[in-house]
Amino acid sequence: MTVTIWHNPNCSTSRKVLEALRGRGLEPAVVEYLKTPPDRAALTSMLERMGAKPSDILRRRGNDELLAGGPDDQALLELMLKHPVLIERPIVATPKGAVLCRPAERLEEVL
Repeated sequence: MTVTIWHNPNCSTSRKVLEALRGRGLEPAVVEYLKTPPDRAALTSMLERMGAKPSDILRRRGNDELLAGGPDDQALLELMLKHPVLIERPIVATPKGAVLCRPAERLEEVL
């Protein structure tokens, strides 16, 4: 099974999900999205796979200044492209779909 995780190694939930994948014998493609941010096509594609809008994967915590004025989803997409820290993690994609694994137990939805 092909598995991809948008991962932040500094995040305990992201590390937990990566460990759970490896514990099942899966070696996912690890995308450290803060080091290698997604381009518009990748972010849009992931949102489509998730059936989600940018606001559904928005990391609000610690980003008040970037989110001032309550941007709409199109503006959020632009902000996420410029500031990938706004993308909540971890996101896992498999042939069964893609999901934001918060809480980590949501991983089961795509395995």
